[in-house]
Amino acid sequence: MGYMNVLSLFFIQTVLLAVLVAETKAKVPAIIVFGDSSVDTGNNNVISTLLKSNFKPYGRDFEGGLPTGRFCNGRVPPDFISEAFGLKPAVPAYLDPQYSISDFATGVCFASAGTGYDNATSDVLNVIPLWKELEHYKDYQKKLRAFVGHRKATAILRESLYLMSLGTNDFLENYYSFTSRRRSQFTVRQYQDFLVGLARDFITELYRLGGRKLSLTGVPPMGCLPLERATNIMGQYECLQEYNDVSMEFNGKLEGMASQLKRELPGFKMVFTSTTYDVFSQIIRNPAAYGKLFTLLSLIHFDL
Repeated sequence: MGYMNVLSLFFIQTVLLAVLVAETKAKVPAIIVFGDSSVDTGNNNVISTLLKSNFKPYGRDFEGGLPTGRFCNGRVPPDFISEAFGLKPAVPAYLDPQYSISDFATGVCFASAGTGYDNATSDVLNVIPLWKELEHYKDYQKKLRAFVGHRKATAILRESLYLMSLGTNDFLENYYSFTSRRRSQFTVRQYQDFLVGLARDFITELYRLGGRKLSLTGVPPMGCLPLERATNIMGQYECLQEYNDVSMEFNGKLEGMASQLKRELPGFKMVFTSTTYDVFSQIIRNPAAYGKLFTLLSLIHFDL
């Protein structure tokens, strides 16, 4: 489910805005989003899962003060990125019945909280697997072509900025869970390679379908996420270094895969963002340097 909180939203938003605005010079007609709770804008509201955020205090800082299905007190990173490119300030969820193709023409979110690269991860909490997110995208393409015409739709899909943010759940909700079958099938490094292969296949298919600009976000220091610290009683509620090491290694493999794809796929532009790991780590190590808010947030795990 990503365990997204104010800290992780803050650093992802800040880093992605800086990198993407700098790297993507051309006008972006739409923001198209795949991933987990770090970027889900409300798709889980309309599926049969316990993993929802359509209740307070979620959304208290969103326009109107109501929960939207975002796992956040306000907006999530795609919303800020969309606004930074001069588009709408909130990216609509594809499954939200209050929106239609006229809304999705400038931005759409297919993400589902709790999902991962591995289909087995989405089974844990009965959420939308990544392959199904891609099927929704194909359906979106058909609707877009019917709405604006084939030529314009092709241009929109080619020039749009695609965002991918997931991977944390594959480890925390799947591989490291007590009931996981993956631990008997893979060592953690083999599982990392398995996930990277799935990511590569997904991105290659997205390219085949017309996508040309992608931001791929790595995982944060998973051992420092609130639940992991709150349950690390024997470690005096400190970060779990083992999980952080896995995060760093996995990010390195994702980055290597991204670099390889950029060489292999003509005209493909990809930004891999692993800086989020470093920023989050700095905030955890020295929260006072980021103000009273982050000092307080660094202590929240004691009250969980």
